[in-house]
Amino acid sequence: MEQQKAVRKKKRRPAGKNSRKRNSGISLNRINIKLIAGAVVAAALVIGLIFAVRSCSAGNKSPEKAVKTLVTSYLKGKEKKILKCYDVKKADEDLQREISATITYFEAHNPKKTKITACDTIYKNGKNAYVYIIYNLILENDQSYPCISTYMTQQKEDGKYRILAPSEITDEMKKEAAEKYALFMETDPYKKYVTAYETFTKKNPGYEEKLAAKLR
Repeated sequence: MEQQKAVRKKKRRPAGKNSRKRNSGISLNRINIKLIAGAVVAAALVIGLIFAVRSCSAGNKSPEKAVKTLVTSYLKGKEKKILKCYDVKKADEDLQREISATITYFEAHNPKKTKITACDTIYKNGKNAYVYIIYNLILENDQSYPCISTYMTQQKEDGKYRILAPSEITDEMKKEAAEKYALFMETDPYKKYVTAYETFTKKNPGYEEKLAAKLR
């Protein structure tokens, strides 16, 4: 079922070779084992802190990352994280309606998990980027229900990206997005999505009707 939530017409450094040098002078049994253990614990804490800081500071540094984070938050029903993706503390009426409807839609499928299969930018215009995401809802019977969504994102002053709320999307932006989406429909990712969706509906006749009944 095709969803376009944001604009309606509704994707190591190799380990170095450490050379061992035989250190003469200090025998292992002369080293305080407690000091070694303490040093190891301290090092582990420092490394953990570094990774935590990196994780928190990474943010949504690309429009695709912002969209992936939003969809994942929707699927988990995490409204606070959803609002964070939109970079707002409180949703206006239109956004709240969209958030509630999307969470309800996913809950109606009752998926065990989800798998993102494709996500990329359809087009960019200044700081705005129109992004599609294709993903599968893995249902209780282990079948994959294909979904597609599109969102308009915007780069903030700190370089990170947020999702634009419906009220922030102008008529001009909607028109341009519709034109670009029409071109996107001729691409392989979209055609693969359509094929997967048609295959699912043929294997599961009546699924959409049952889903619609749940959403009434």
